[in-house]
Amino acid sequence: MLAIEVRGLRFSYSGSSSEALKGVDLSVAEGEFAVIAGPSGCGKSTLIRAINGLIPRFYQGKYSGTVIVGGQRVSEREPHELFGIVGTVFQEPESQLLTFSVERELAFPLENAGIPREEMRDRVDHMLRRFGLFDYRKRSPWQLSGGEQQKVALAAALIPEPKILLLDEPTSNLDPVSALSLLQLVKRENERGTTVVLSEHRMSLVAGLADRLVVMEDGKVTDDGPPGEILDRSQGLVEVPFTIALAKLLRQRSIPIEGYPLTPKEFVEALSAVKALGGKGHERD
Repeated sequence: MLAIEVRGLRFSYSGSSSEALKGVDLSVAEGEFAVIAGPSGCGKSTLIRAINGLIPRFYQGKYSGTVIVGGQRVSEREPHELFGIVGTVFQEPESQLLTFSVERELAFPLENAGIPREEMRDRVDHMLRRFGLFDYRKRSPWQLSGGEQQKVALAAALIPEPKILLLDEPTSNLDPVSALSLLQLVKRENERGTTVVLSEHRMSLVAGLADRLVVMEDGKVTDDGPPGEILDRSQGLVEVPFTIALAKLLRQRSIPIEGYPLTPKEFVEALSAVKALGGKGHERD
């Protein structure tokens, strides 16, 4: 079953003479973790906005093609009608933090949906504990660190229990430790069954978590497949983790590293396997 289906999507922002999306086709299966990557201006954020319904409802322009999420044709639905289907986390948490306490932030989307007060209280309490935010429940989101703010934004996006989670470069303003912590929470939600589409540029942090890597350039999808294979043949459009680059270098020197190690742990395991085989094929310099 497909969670997201994009067919022939073209879009140009009002007042722009060029298209931000140029005939994009993309299908994402239920439960999949897909990363969208590419240079700045390639169309990643525009595609996220088209999937969650901000395009064409809030961002005006010339739009054609089809976007279907959870069986709903996005162009025929108001964004609030996709409540419970799609949740979104943006690059700047300040753009979606609206209240003056963490627990109110989580309650806000449930209030808008008319959830009964007792159920709302239970769901907020559960989400606070699930994301390690219970001790911060009375604090203003504005008093939190950037990583904590993004955690609140993620919890607020997930409290309606959407089937699909979209994230638009959520780690761009975070240090590596905070970024990895956030991405691990996203992976945990994916393992619970949530379909994840993540726009990201730091491949060293996210490649090992994803099922699939989609590369965009100039408003088009230019490559799509398993992250290791895509990164191994990368032509400079995305960051290549040092483990992939080092494995490729060793293969060029006749050291038979198997596969595409996306993390230091995978690289050590691949190198250990070579040693266990006695380093066959290794030509000494």
